[in-house]
Amino acid sequence: MAKNKGKAVEPLVSPEIKRVAAQRARDKAMNARWDLNIAIFLFAVLILVIILVRYTTVGIEIVATIASYGLAMVWLVGWQRGKQLYERFYKEELAILEAESKRAAKIALEETIEKAVEAQVQKALGRRWQR
Repeated sequence: MAKNKGKAVEPLVSPEIKRVAAQRARDKAMNARWDLNIAIFLFAVLILVIILVRYTTVGIEIVATIASYGLAMVWLVGWQRGKQLYERFYKEELAILEAESKRAAKIALEETIEKAVEAQVQKALGRRWQR
């Protein structure tokens, strides 16, 4: 792909292919952004909150602040990961759909050529038999 002012220039792709690729990438990214690291971090925040509430004399304001910070971090990390995954999945899906489109166009062209050749052969044979 050529570079243009720091941004990659996409080859000409139909809007329908772009839409399908975006939808598939969005679905994959939404499913993949909550991985084991985020679950472990959430579990650690939960344990910290339980320990602070149950076994110390720390005020609820501090515990609530820590819990809110932990949840905000989980959301931020998940959002960033989803954005990165979306971009990667979009490129992959776009490449797959472009290849499928080219393959379908090639097959259609080959069939058209075969039909045209067959028609020419039949026409030539018809002329030959008429003589």
